[in-house]
Amino acid sequence: MQNIIFFGDSLTAGYQLPGSAAFPSLIQQRINTLSLPYKTFNYGVSGETSAGGRQRISSVLARQPVDVFVLALGANDGLRGIPPRNTMQNLQFILDEVSRSYPQARRVLAGLEFPFDLGPLGGHHLGAYATEFKALFRTLAERNQLAFVPFLLQGVLGHRNLNLPDGVHPNAQGQKILAENVWEVLEGVVT
Repeated sequence: MQNIIFFGDSLTAGYQLPGSAAFPSLIQQRINTLSLPYKTFNYGVSGETSAGGRQRISSVLARQPVDVFVLALGANDGLRGIPPRNTMQNLQFILDEVSRSYPQARRVLAGLEFPFDLGPLGGHHLGAYATEFKALFRTLAERNQLAFVPFLLQGVLGHRNLNLPDGVHPNAQGQKILAENVWEVLEGVVT
């Protein structure tokens, strides 16, 4: 049996949903159906920034061997306007720690886009931030030769019927789409 670690924030944790509705659990169901020798671990922490993940990574890596590591952090950095270079440095640190601890681990990165429609705000600096934020994930994926999920929230962001009333966190139906988005890339890593 090999271990898949999902390391992220509330999107991974399945904020306000039962654990079985979070996308890592849905991916475990898919894995079980396909009789693949993997066990998923959901290390999503609501409110986590990339800096928080950087502080937490060593304790997570010490808990069990890592065969596949799925990194899905950064949404809270974007919401807080943290400079993309800081987010990139923190995510690179996390990826490096995984490689140092488990050199054979296959790594997957989930990309994000700035979660707001910036048009009505009229600030060109916000548009520049959104562009830079989105680009940091692809840059990291290419630099580290990672399997890459271009946009974790593809098909969910901005769809009221797929999100909780806060309009930010996916509901159970939205989590199913996140699972599909991740599985589209993860399937090639685990089969």
